[in-house]
Amino acid sequence: MAIAVTALALCALLQGCAGPARPATELRAAAGTAASGAPSPQSGVTTPREGDATVANYKFRDGETIDQLKLHYTLLGEPHKNQKGVVDNAILLLHWTGASSKALLTPEFQQSLFAPGAPFDVTRYLVIIPDAIGHGQSSKPSDGLRSRFPRYGYGDMVDLQHKLVTETLGISHLRAVVGMSMGCMNAWQWAEAYPSAMDGIMPVACFPAPISGRNLLWRKIIVDQIKSDPTWNGGNYQQQPPAAAAAASIARMMIDGVSHLQEEVTTPGQADQFIQAVKAQSSGGDANDLIYSLEASQDFTAEPHLGNITAKVYAVNFADDEFYRDSLGILQRDMTKVQHGRYVVRPTTDDSTGHLSMTHPALWKDKAQTFMKWLNAN
Repeated sequence: MAIAVTALALCALLQGCAGPARPATELRAAAGTAASGAPSPQSGVTTPREGDATVANYKFRDGETIDQLKLHYTLLGEPHKNQKGVVDNAILLLHWTGASSKALLTPEFQQSLFAPGAPFDVTRYLVIIPDAIGHGQSSKPSDGLRSRFPRYGYGDMVDLQHKLVTETLGISHLRAVVGMSMGCMNAWQWAEAYPSAMDGIMPVACFPAPISGRNLLWRKIIVDQIKSDPTWNGGNYQQQPPAAAAAASIARMMIDGVSHLQEEVTTPGQADQFIQAVKAQSSGGDANDLIYSLEASQDFTAEPHLGNITAKVYAVNFADDEFYRDSLGILQRDMTKVQHGRYVVRPTTDDSTGHLSMTHPALWKDKAQTFMKWLNAN
C-alpha cells in the first residue's frame, strides 16, 4: 500500500470531501436527480440521486435552536412496497467523522457493498446515505455562522437522520442501519432512541461505551492545538489557522494501523512525505467544522440502555484498531447485555489499516453479507 495519503483517508477527519452546496429540493420516497459530479456508477450499480431536506426551527438536545438547517442525502436503488404500501427494503448507511455521502460512493464501496449480489445490492435495496449535520453538504459552521453555529451532538445527528427518513422520505421502518466509526455509534443510538424503527443494526468500528482513553485524548489535543493558534480569533479567523494543518498529521497517524505505519514509514524522508501529503490534502477543510465534529462525540454513550434494544445487532471491530482494542474486553462485556446480539473482530492481515479498515469495505463485506443473511433468515 503506497505511503501517499488518499483523499478517502483524509476525509475520515478533515472534511475535504464535501462537494459544493446545492439548492434545496424536495424528494420523497426516492424521487430525485442524478448526482452531478458523483463517482461514475459501476456496472450493475444505479446512479446516485441527491436531495436536500429543510428542517425549520430545529431545537437541539441542549436547548439551542436554529431557524433553518439543511440535510443533504444520497439515494441508491429503488423503494419496494409491501402489500400494505409500506416501504420495506430501506437501508440507512452512516459515514464516519468528517466524511460525507460521497466518501461512500467510491468504486470500492460500490463494488463491495452495492453491486448485484453484494450485501446491500441496490437492485434489491434502497440505500439512504445522509450527510450528518456538520458534514458534507448539510448545514455546518463554515456555511457562515462559524462559532455561532449551535453545538450539535451525536444525539442530534440521529434525531435529524430520523426526521429525514420518516418525514422527508416517508419511510417508517428500515431494514437495517449500518454505520462506521461515528456512524457506528449513531447506529447504536438509533437502536436505543427508535427501537422499532429497524430490523437490525450493524455497528462497524466502535464500542457502545463513551469515548475515552486515547480516542478522547487525541481529540482534545487537536482541539486545544487549533484554539491556541494565534490566528484562531475565537473561531472568526480570516484564513484557516495553520495549526489545523499540523493537527491533521496527528489525526491521520492516530486512525491508521500501528503495523501498517511501521511498514510504510521507515525513514525520516518517508515521515516527511507522509506529513506533507496530509497537510496538502487537509487544505480543503475548515477548522470550525473539524472542532465541532470532534466535540460532538462528547454526548455519546449507549451502555446504559443496551438491554432495551430489540433489533438484531451484528457488531464488527478490527483487531489492529488501537481505538477499540479487543484486549480491553469492552465489546465482549457490553454485547452480553444485548438481547439479539452477535459480534466479530476481524483479525489483522497485510491489507488491514487499523481504524481506517472501516473505510475499506472489501475487508468487511463478508461480515455485512453474514449480517444480511441473519436479518433475512426470518
